[in-house]
Amino acid sequence: MGKDNAIEIRGLTKKFGDFTAVDHISFDVAQGEIFGFLGANGAGKTTAMRMLCGISRPTSGTGTVAGFDINTQEERIKRNIGYMSQKFSLYEKLTVDENIRLFSTIYGMSRKEIKEKSVFIYKDLEMENMVNSLVRDLPLGWKQKLAFSAATIHSPEIVFLDEPTGGVDPLTRRSFWELIYRASSRGMTVFVTTHYLDEAEYCNRISIMVDGRIKALDTPQNLKKEFDCSTIDEVFRKVAQDAKRE
Repeated sequence: MGKDNAIEIRGLTKKFGDFTAVDHISFDVAQGEIFGFLGANGAGKTTAMRMLCGISRPTSGTGTVAGFDINTQEERIKRNIGYMSQKFSLYEKLTVDENIRLFSTIYGMSRKEIKEKSVFIYKDLEMENMVNSLVRDLPLGWKQKLAFSAATIHSPEIVFLDEPTGGVDPLTRRSFWELIYRASSRGMTVFVTTHYLDEAEYCNRISIMVDGRIKALDTPQNLKKEFDCSTIDEVFRKVAQDAKRE
């Protein structure tokens, strides 16, 4: 693995019978980079992310995530990454503090670490007055911030965000991206999928998957220049216009 890369993937492939969901994709993600992983429904990005997170074994291909082999060290990968889905993965009937303590324990943190980190999180998010509130009673934006903090409380090298801003308003989405920038500035690598193509503009680089393959990969600015477009939405439409999957 290159010393400056958090993720290195070569020829990653996943087949389900005769169907090839992910077809020999290769890419690197630098440490501390915000990497956007785009693709329409059925493009294969969720299947690819599951392999990167150590949840699904590749049919073929090689690679490392946080320095661990995707074919042989899945459990090590799981312990060294964070993951947040659109559903936030929080326990609605538990309080804010109970959620944070639960996730901290799952990640194997000591009592001292949990206490220190939770105090920092509540102050950082301005949630000191919400620690005993049930999660189900929180506004959506606060749930989103809490879920991100729960996914990164163990200071993982990489956090995977699977459509983390789905269903929230533009102002809340912008606020969430400020959390992403702060995590990246501390050296954390952020691997994010999103359906909001304006958010792709916030990434250092983006890839666009079509029918299981990466059809474009570069900085947003370079992609707009390459495809003679003014927005990433236009780039996406050009790249994905011949997609066969729906």
